[in-house]
Amino acid sequence: MKVLVIDIGGTNIKMLATGQKEARKFPSGPTLTPQQMVDGVLKEVKDWEFDVVTMGYPGPVIHGKVALEPKNLGPGWVGYDFAAHFGKPVKIMNDAAIQALGSYEGGCMLFLGLGTGLGSALIIDNAVAALELAHLPYKKGRTYEDYVGIRGLEWLGKKKWHKAVEDVVARLRAAFLADMVILGGGNAKKLRTLPPGTKLGDNSNAFQGGFRMWEERAPA
Repeated sequence: MKVLVIDIGGTNIKMLATGQKEARKFPSGPTLTPQQMVDGVLKEVKDWEFDVVTMGYPGPVIHGKVALEPKNLGPGWVGYDFAAHFGKPVKIMNDAAIQALGSYEGGCMLFLGLGTGLGSALIIDNAVAALELAHLPYKKGRTYEDYVGIRGLEWLGKKKWHKAVEDVVARLRAAFLADMVILGGGNAKKLRTLPPGTKLGDNSNAFQGGFRMWEERAPA
């Protein structure tokens, strides 16, 4: 079975299929609708063969369905029938959860995506749970995302932001009893040193997670 994985971002839509060596992409942006996404994907991969589709979606996904409209894209995502428009079976997972799945090596693993905001997911013994930790209160009336997302990096400066990341990682690792914390997202590479009990993730792991979703023994 050949899988097409689509990583939906606020800047680009990235795609990779089983047997292909290089991902393809095209720009997204704040006006992109789901129909424009589908049309753009089908145009970019017209010479690729695939049987099923995995989508990494930048927002909450409940029971395999988009639960809320994305903050950085156009409208119309909730209730859109992706399988009908692709003409293939489609599985959808939150983008942080799908990258976590691609990074998973066993045990209890917490994924934290340090990007524009704070993406989060937890995997325990092959069971995947997307989390929404970004907007929980942290310090001085601000949220976790305010400190370790892009806004925190800008108003704290790199040195204080690094300390905030270390503190947040330690708190959340303890709260979830995580064996390992994977730090993904574009800003994770800006850390001078990694906090204890962490590994650096890779955005390309989202593709691996998308392939894993169709394996017979894929995490739930």
